[in-house]
Amino acid sequence: MDSTLISYMKTQRIPSIKRIIKAYIVSIALLCPIAALADAQSALALMEDQTNPLVELNTSQGTLYIELFVQEAPRNVAQILALMAGEVELIDGTTGTAFNPLYYNGMIFHKAIPGFLIQTGSPYLSPIGAPAVLLQDEINASALGLGSERVIGPDGGTNPLLNIVSQEDFTREILLPVYRDMNITSGANVLEKQDAIITQLKNMTIKGLYELQGYRYLDDRFSHSNLRGTVSLANTGGNSNGPEFFINLNDAPWLDGKHTVVGAVVEGFSVVEAIGSIELLAIAPSRLSTVIYSARRVH
Repeated sequence: MDSTLISYMKTQRIPSIKRIIKAYIVSIALLCPIAALADAQSALALMEDQTNPLVELNTSQGTLYIELFVQEAPRNVAQILALMAGEVELIDGTTGTAFNPLYYNGMIFHKAIPGFLIQTGSPYLSPIGAPAVLLQDEINASALGLGSERVIGPDGGTNPLLNIVSQEDFTREILLPVYRDMNITSGANVLEKQDAIITQLKNMTIKGLYELQGYRYLDDRFSHSNLRGTVSLANTGGNSNGPEFFINLNDAPWLDGKHTVVGAVVEGFSVVEAIGSIELLAIAPSRLSTVIYSARRVH
């Protein structure tokens, strides 16, 4: 028993002990994380659309619930659910043995960037392999407003949504895709076509730029933006979606158009914040790593 409580009890009459114990229990309850009270029924009530799948992630930091946007990203959501349920056949690269693991069980959140995101599901850190087929993006760039956002603003600066912070970024993310599109292969070509380059840069939208970078979009669905609490797929470029996903700790609109949003945390966000409170980039489990004990569909 806590030493301060013992000292206090010694000064009280016997009849007050019950009252003291009751107060002590209440104080402990108030100190417990709210996430501990999370359950599937309360999470269900917070969903945008209760016909969507609801999944539970039970982690070493606590439990969180994610609503999956099956209408927006049906193929990618289906793969996540199949991986959770052990319905995806994986091949052991060493023995050639086929098996159907519960993919996310035992995974760690290997990346945590405070104020930005937490990430898990990496096939490169998984001893059990990953699906061989990478899935296409499921994003409506026009619904996100990227078809009306200009790359270059009225003041001549780059659009903040592009998150360009250096000349190297500008060259890699903007100039090189434009050069490839215009078949510019030398400095002489740049001089010859500089007026056309400037015109294209002035008129180009973010959607158009991303298409030059290799991203492809769909116009038949709604897409969520990368806001606080949304769950998006990690990738290495356009149409390279696997099992790895991240959860945004804050709004990150510069990720819109490049990462398919597949869901959102509806309850247990305090757990997400706890996982993301310490910067981490782990290549193996450590005492700082948060472990996913189980990941399953509950609705």
